[in-house]
Amino acid sequence: MTATDEAAPTTSKRIRPHHLVIGLGAGIALFAALLGGWLPLLTGWHDDSPVRREVWGNVPSAVKLAFYIVIPVAIFIGALSFSNRTKNWQRGGPDDRSTTPKNVKRRMADFRAGVYMKTLLRDPAAGVMHSLIYFGFLILLAVTIILEIDHQVPEGMKFLHGDVYRAYVLVGDAAGLALLSGTVWAIVRRYVQRPYRIRIKSKPEHALILGTFLVLAVSGFGAEVWRIALDGRPEFEQWAFVSYPLSGLIEDSSTLSGGHQIWWLVHVASFVLFLAILPVTMLRHMFTSPLNMYLRDKERPKGAMKAMPNLMETEMESFGASTVEDFTWKQLLDTDSCTMCGRCTSVCPAHATGKPLDPREIVLKTGEVMAATGSPKVSPPIGLDGEITIGADSLFERITPEEVWACTSCKACDEICPVNIEILDKILDMRRYLSLMEPDKAPTELTKAWGSMESSGNPWGMSSSERTKWAEKLGDSIVVVDGTEALEHEYLYWVGCAGSFDDKNQKVTQSMAKLLQRAEIDFAILGPAENCTGDPARRSGNEYIFQMLAMQNVETLNGMGVRKIITQCPHCFNTLMNEYPQLGGHYEVMHHSKLLEQLVESGRLDLSRAQLDDRIVYHDSCYLGRHNDIYMAPRQVIGRLGGVEVVEAPRNGTKGMCCGAGGARMFMEETVGTKVNDARAEELVGTGASRIATACPFCYIMIDDGVKGMGVDDEDVKVADIAMHLVEAIEQGETADAMSVHVPQSLGPDPV
Repeated sequence: MTATDEAAPTTSKRIRPHHLVIGLGAGIALFAALLGGWLPLLTGWHDDSPVRREVWGNVPSAVKLAFYIVIPVAIFIGALSFSNRTKNWQRGGPDDRSTTPKNVKRRMADFRAGVYMKTLLRDPAAGVMHSLIYFGFLILLAVTIILEIDHQVPEGMKFLHGDVYRAYVLVGDAAGLALLSGTVWAIVRRYVQRPYRIRIKSKPEHALILGTFLVLAVSGFGAEVWRIALDGRPEFEQWAFVSYPLSGLIEDSSTLSGGHQIWWLVHVASFVLFLAILPVTMLRHMFTSPLNMYLRDKERPKGAMKAMPNLMETEMESFGASTVEDFTWKQLLDTDSCTMCGRCTSVCPAHATGKPLDPREIVLKTGEVMAATGSPKVSPPIGLDGEITIGADSLFERITPEEVWACTSCKACDEICPVNIEILDKILDMRRYLSLMEPDKAPTELTKAWGSMESSGNPWGMSSSERTKWAEKLGDSIVVVDGTEALEHEYLYWVGCAGSFDDKNQKVTQSMAKLLQRAEIDFAILGPAENCTGDPARRSGNEYIFQMLAMQNVETLNGMGVRKIITQCPHCFNTLMNEYPQLGGHYEVMHHSKLLEQLVESGRLDLSRAQLDDRIVYHDSCYLGRHNDIYMAPRQVIGRLGGVEVVEAPRNGTKGMCCGAGGARMFMEETVGTKVNDARAEELVGTGASRIATACPFCYIMIDDGVKGMGVDDEDVKVADIAMHLVEAIEQGETADAMSVHVPQSLGPDPV
């Protein structure tokens, strides 16, 4: 299911993904039944080496027969159950995740990152624990398959004897110990240590899964211990470094045969139970998570929302997502790939400050609706409380508008997810439905911002004639073009709405203009001809207003022949670079932090005398960092200032905490819980820094408000954009040079 049209509903007879699942399951079951069980009985091939294991030793023939019937049947039933889940994914719309020569390397890298546990090891403790279970189980499965392969091949091809066998039992015991250790660790973590993100989602099926693994590991060792004792504890079995010493503790030889058979039956029964619960519990992520990671790569840039048709021309009757079918098949696969680890919950700024949003619940609730309304119905992603009922194919049966509106679109949930689930897309798709189909349910402040963008071209509702007010303090040095003629300058400086209208951010714009002039950059601004890029409209789900503004801007920029754009706003940067191509606007867009970094490194911006003598902490912008992977440029810029000590907040880089303004939250009141910007400001001030640097106009407003809300003034902690810190440092250095007093050498004593 990797091509665009592979998930669309159809009545044709062509092969569908769920058919492939059934076919694969049937093939494995047939192989286990025919080749695994009957071939050795017919051929009678036998290994006469003294250093080997007798396959099926001490196991009655009737039990062997039952084994080769039960295991294949269990595998096939599991495949049927899994195929029903696959049918649910097929309810989703198209999403081109094809494997091509261009993306195959990236796909394999993403797949390896998953199967090698690289993403889980971002959390070292949980990652090691999960790795012990995962690799321990896989190696034990491989050990079993190798034993069966050796059992099938002719005498001349048998290999599981001598030193190979000694290594084999060593690896088997090591894997068993890993599985047992990881399982015990997981039990202690979930039921004794009980971290918040685990505690709030523990269900009975977790106990069932962990209990199954525990019995599987313990009974595996038990069967081996009694088998070694039954065989008289041969010397070569010493390589089984766990089981061999334990086998010496069995004193009653009369119970050896029966004891071994009991342990063996318990071990096989636990494996059958594992096969039974695999497709109907969260254990299914053993298959779905690696698949989801393989399908991570997409043509759409990381920071871009999904494109929509021209709303002025489309005949669509509904927009956004309100039912399962409104999501893509990949978004539905996400719901069955979730490991319920809660990492997304742990980094969500809305959840951390008491808002109703929990990213994990968005995924699981979507899966619950999908499971309850499927044909046939399947088990939910994880067990539901008895009082919860789902009566219709509506996402809002389980998800409230308050959850959807609480999101800051910071992308922290997507970034930390170890299996690459795309949570933010689901929230934004539901916002599109609420904004376009049920706008009366949108927050009142947001509807005012929409009205301002529609009538004034900016969410502040200011007149376009005010867009150049910031330039008045710079005299006539700023070139303003009207957007009707070809741009004859190297760069267009896209100031943005905040940089034009907000009092704080006008200082950022002035500082940036000074720096561009110092570096002799040839630039101009649009002034009144500039509109909002439409980011607040699109992130709040109002695609209609976004397209209206974006199409006007694209028409202006293309008409002018604009090629290079500078902007200090990560939201403008992301929209211009990643989303305007959807509407025919293709430009080389540079965030001011990257340009300043280049100018400093090339020497065009001289910082040799720039001095601050302060401790400074940089606050990561979500739309610069997680949405566009720019983390080091702002740090490099402030790090080049003389006397500066750069420190980091506890949450920084990919784990940086949001300021609370993204996703159009800048234009919505925050009335529930602690304000996100207050929580972040407290964290930044806690570093002991005397300066806080930002690289986003929204971050500047929110962090400055948060710091002042703590009762801290500019003299103690100064919040400013990196451009403002840079200009201040340069001007301080120049002032210090000008004030230097050079005392002339003495000319000798005054004449008498």
